[in-house]
Amino acid sequence: MIYLYNHGGSGNHGCEAIVRSTISMAERPIVLFSQKPDQDLKYGLDNICKIQSDVNSTVKRGSMAWFVSSLQTKLTGKINWLVRFWKKDMLCKVSKNDVLLSIGGDKYCYAGTDIIAAINNNMRRKKAKLVLWGCSIEPELLEKEGIKKDIAGFDLITARESITYEAVKKVNKNTVLAADPAFTLERRNLPLPDGWIEGKMIGINASPLILQNAKNGVSVLDAYKELVRTILKTTDCSIALIPHVVWEDNDDRIPLTVLYDTFKDTGRVILLGDHNCMELKGYIARCRMFIGARTHSTIAAYSSCVPTLVLGYSVKSRGIARDIFGSDENYVIPVQGMQNINELADGFRWMLKNEANIRGDLTRVMPEYVQRAEIGKEELEKLME
Repeated sequence: MIYLYNHGGSGNHGCEAIVRSTISMAERPIVLFSQKPDQDLKYGLDNICKIQSDVNSTVKRGSMAWFVSSLQTKLTGKINWLVRFWKKDMLCKVSKNDVLLSIGGDKYCYAGTDIIAAINNNMRRKKAKLVLWGCSIEPELLEKEGIKKDIAGFDLITARESITYEAVKKVNKNTVLAADPAFTLERRNLPLPDGWIEGKMIGINASPLILQNAKNGVSVLDAYKELVRTILKTTDCSIALIPHVVWEDNDDRIPLTVLYDTFKDTGRVILLGDHNCMELKGYIARCRMFIGARTHSTIAAYSSCVPTLVLGYSVKSRGIARDIFGSDENYVIPVQGMQNINELADGFRWMLKNEANIRGDLTRVMPEYVQRAEIGKEELEKLME
């Protein structure tokens, strides 16, 4: 059996895109362990896979089992006990030789890696085969002994960009370079909303996460405002504000609504509502150009050959751009160092000046690049033999 785990819920449409594209590539029954099954049901993933909660549904916090596992964790200093309690339902379903794909590709870029390692260790106790699927990992994180040990224990790792690949293969020889599976995601074209001018829409995505990663979040929001002003002043294009994550505590619609309210009186700015990942890709694919913060919003643009500027904060943005264009210069603006509110506007001006060449490069490179996702599928099939 193939299981997908470390899935945070389809309110993050990048997570949804990974699930949909992976299932399509695998061409066999798959079970999705989800932290938020209600979100996956909302966006229709139950039509393509079986969805199960990855948390213990029978034993509650404060129960005797919870108390005992907490005490064991405190006494031993190991979080394995709490993980076995919270993830009991998931762990009980895993058997020897099952294949489990950890699809939280950038989980190691955030806090909680000790919990991830504990989950993986409990899977390994079951003699299951573990795959780290479509990952991005900052090379310096591999200097941490706990992360390095966990990464070394995977039976297969598919790195989605070459920076991660070069670092991880030194730790785990079972590492291959394969494009993010979401590059293969099908798009679904819905009717265009009022205010959408075909051939003259600039798509913009922003996220609260970039404001948190910047040294000065206000300057980043100001940079977005300056970007919109520049587009409105220097082109005859209109702007589509496109959310790609709608989690309650991490909702793209919050900064995008600020932008919409600021410029709505121009009559040239629209704010799209929530849609599933295929429908969002349909809108992004029909943009003339795209500026995005969420990785999978930019993957939707790249794979549709839309000239794209990325506001990045981690290795995944830099690595993907380098693999596509040979360099991330001019294609990725690192949010951590952003201080000048003109940086996004200047990046857009460069993209506008080089629009034809960028689109030509994408049209030439993308068919082969998308095909690289098949490398992951081939290696997965070998593991299952």
